[in-house]
Amino acid sequence: MESFDPLKLENQLCFPLYAASREVVRQYYPQLEAIGLTYTQYITMMVLWEARTISSKKLGERLFLDSGTLTPVLKSLEAKGWLIRKRSAEDERVLLVSLTDAGAALKEEAMHIPATVAGCIRLSPEEAGELYRLLYKMLNAFRT
Repeated sequence: MESFDPLKLENQLCFPLYAASREVVRQYYPQLEAIGLTYTQYITMMVLWEARTISSKKLGERLFLDSGTLTPVLKSLEAKGWLIRKRSAEDERVLLVSLTDAGAALKEEAMHIPATVAGCIRLSPEEAGELYRLLYKMLNAFRT
Protein backbone atom coordinates (compact mmCIF):
# COMPACT_ATOMS: atom_id res chain seq x y z
CA MET A 1 0.00 0.00 0.00
CA GLU A 2 1.29 3.41 -0.96
CA SER A 3 1.85 5.86 1.90
CA PHE A 4 0.32 9.32 1.90
CA ASP A 5 2.62 11.83 0.23
CA PRO A 6 1.94 15.30 1.74
CA LEU A 7 3.77 16.99 -1.15
CA LYS A 8 1.81 15.37 -3.94
CA LEU A 9 -0.17 18.03 -5.81
CA GLU A 10 -3.39 16.01 -5.78
CA ASN A 11 -3.19 15.83 -1.97
CA GLN A 12 -3.28 19.61 -1.60
CA LEU A 13 -6.42 21.57 -0.74
CA CYS A 14 -4.63 24.80 -1.64
CA PHE A 15 -4.12 23.84 -5.29
CA PRO A 16 -7.76 23.44 -6.40
CA LEU A 17 -8.61 26.61 -4.44
CA TYR A 18 -5.83 28.49 -6.25
CA ALA A 19 -6.66 27.08 -9.69
CA ALA A 20 -10.42 27.59 -9.32
CA SER A 21 -9.89 31.16 -8.11
CA ARG A 22 -7.70 31.95 -11.12
CA GLU A 23 -10.26 30.46 -13.50
CA VAL A 24 -13.17 32.34 -11.95
CA VAL A 25 -11.25 35.63 -12.15
CA ARG A 26 -10.38 34.79 -15.78
CA GLN A 27 -14.11 34.50 -16.51
CA TYR A 28 -14.59 38.03 -15.15
CA TYR A 29 -11.85 39.53 -17.31
CA PRO A 30 -13.77 40.27 -20.56
CA GLN A 31 -16.77 41.59 -18.64
CA LEU A 32 -14.64 43.88 -16.50
CA GLU A 33 -12.36 45.01 -19.30
CA ALA A 34 -15.44 46.30 -21.12
CA ILE A 35 -16.16 48.72 -18.25
CA GLY A 36 -12.53 49.56 -17.48
CA LEU A 37 -11.99 47.57 -14.29
CA THR A 38 -9.61 44.91 -13.07
CA TYR A 39 -10.98 42.24 -10.74
CA THR A 40 -9.44 43.92 -7.67
CA GLN A 41 -10.91 47.26 -8.74
CA TYR A 42 -14.28 45.56 -9.24
CA ILE A 43 -14.44 44.07 -5.75
CA THR A 44 -13.35 47.45 -4.35
CA MET A 45 -16.17 49.15 -6.22
CA MET A 46 -18.63 46.51 -4.99
CA VAL A 47 -17.86 47.51 -1.40
CA LEU A 48 -18.18 51.19 -2.28
CA TRP A 49 -21.49 50.65 -4.11
CA GLU A 50 -22.73 49.20 -0.83
CA ALA A 51 -21.08 51.53 1.69
CA ARG A 52 -20.61 54.78 -0.33
CA THR A 53 -17.94 55.89 2.20
CA ILE A 54 -15.61 53.64 4.17
CA SER A 55 -12.19 53.94 5.80
CA SER A 56 -9.37 52.45 3.76
CA LYS A 57 -8.56 50.21 6.74
CA LYS A 58 -12.09 48.74 6.85
CA LEU A 59 -12.10 48.43 3.07
CA GLY A 60 -8.88 46.42 3.20
CA GLU A 61 -10.32 44.20 5.93
CA ARG A 62 -13.49 43.53 3.91
CA LEU A 63 -11.44 42.62 0.84
CA PHE A 64 -8.66 40.74 2.68
CA LEU A 65 -6.13 43.14 1.11
CA ASP A 66 -3.18 44.85 2.74
CA SER A 67 -2.53 48.56 2.22
CA GLY A 68 0.34 47.84 -0.17
CA THR A 69 -2.10 46.14 -2.53
CA LEU A 70 -5.09 48.38 -1.89
CA THR A 71 -3.37 51.79 -2.23
CA PRO A 72 -2.52 51.46 -5.96
CA VAL A 73 -6.05 50.20 -6.64
CA LEU A 74 -7.54 53.23 -4.90
CA LYS A 75 -5.19 55.61 -6.72
CA SER A 76 -6.19 54.11 -10.06
CA LEU A 77 -9.92 54.32 -9.31
CA GLU A 78 -9.49 57.89 -8.09
CA ALA A 79 -7.66 58.80 -11.32
CA LYS A 80 -10.68 57.45 -13.25
CA GLY A 81 -12.95 59.71 -11.20
CA TRP A 82 -14.86 56.87 -9.52
CA LEU A 83 -13.82 57.60 -5.94
CA ILE A 84 -12.14 60.21 -3.80
CA ARG A 85 -9.77 59.72 -0.89
CA LYS A 86 -9.54 62.22 1.93
CA ARG A 87 -8.46 62.36 5.54
CA SER A 88 -11.16 62.23 8.20
CA ALA A 89 -11.91 65.61 9.82
CA GLU A 90 -12.24 63.84 13.19
CA ASP A 91 -9.00 61.85 12.96
CA GLU A 92 -6.46 62.68 10.27
CA ARG A 93 -4.91 59.21 10.63
CA VAL A 94 -8.06 57.78 9.04
CA LEU A 95 -8.23 57.82 5.25
CA LEU A 96 -11.81 57.84 4.00
CA VAL A 97 -12.71 56.46 0.59
CA SER A 98 -15.93 57.79 -0.95
CA LEU A 99 -17.79 56.90 -4.11
CA THR A 100 -18.30 59.71 -6.64
CA ASP A 101 -21.45 60.12 -8.72
CA ALA A 102 -19.52 58.74 -11.71
CA GLY A 103 -18.49 55.72 -9.62
CA ALA A 104 -22.07 55.18 -8.53
CA ALA A 105 -23.22 55.32 -12.16
CA LEU A 106 -20.72 52.59 -13.07
CA LYS A 107 -22.80 50.16 -11.00
CA GLU A 108 -25.44 50.04 -13.75
CA GLU A 109 -22.82 48.96 -16.28
CA ALA A 110 -21.73 46.15 -13.95
CA MET A 111 -25.15 44.77 -13.04
CA HIS A 112 -25.03 41.93 -15.59
CA ILE A 113 -21.59 40.67 -14.60
CA PRO A 114 -22.44 38.37 -11.64
CA ALA A 115 -25.10 36.48 -13.62
CA THR A 116 -22.85 36.18 -16.66
CA VAL A 117 -19.98 34.73 -14.64
CA ALA A 118 -22.30 32.50 -12.59
CA GLY A 119 -23.39 30.92 -15.86
CA CYS A 120 -19.80 29.70 -16.37
CA ILE A 121 -19.65 28.00 -12.97
CA ARG A 122 -21.43 24.73 -13.20
CA LEU A 123 -22.66 24.28 -9.64
CA SER A 124 -26.21 23.88 -8.45
CA PRO A 125 -27.52 26.68 -6.23
CA GLU A 126 -27.15 24.31 -3.26
CA GLU A 127 -23.55 23.44 -4.16
CA ALA A 128 -22.71 27.12 -4.67
CA GLY A 129 -24.24 27.98 -1.29
CA GLU A 130 -22.27 25.25 0.46
CA LEU A 131 -19.02 26.29 -1.23
CA TYR A 132 -19.67 29.91 -0.23
CA ARG A 133 -20.29 28.88 3.38
CA LEU A 134 -17.13 26.76 3.54
CA LEU A 135 -14.92 29.40 1.93
CA TYR A 136 -16.10 32.08 4.36
CA LYS A 137 -15.58 29.64 7.22
CA MET A 138 -11.97 29.32 6.07
CA LEU A 139 -11.49 33.06 5.57
CA ASN A 140 -12.92 33.91 8.98
CA ALA A 141 -10.68 31.31 10.63
CA PHE A 142 -7.64 33.14 9.26
CA ARG A 143 -8.74 36.28 11.10
CA THR A 144 -8.75 34.65 14.53
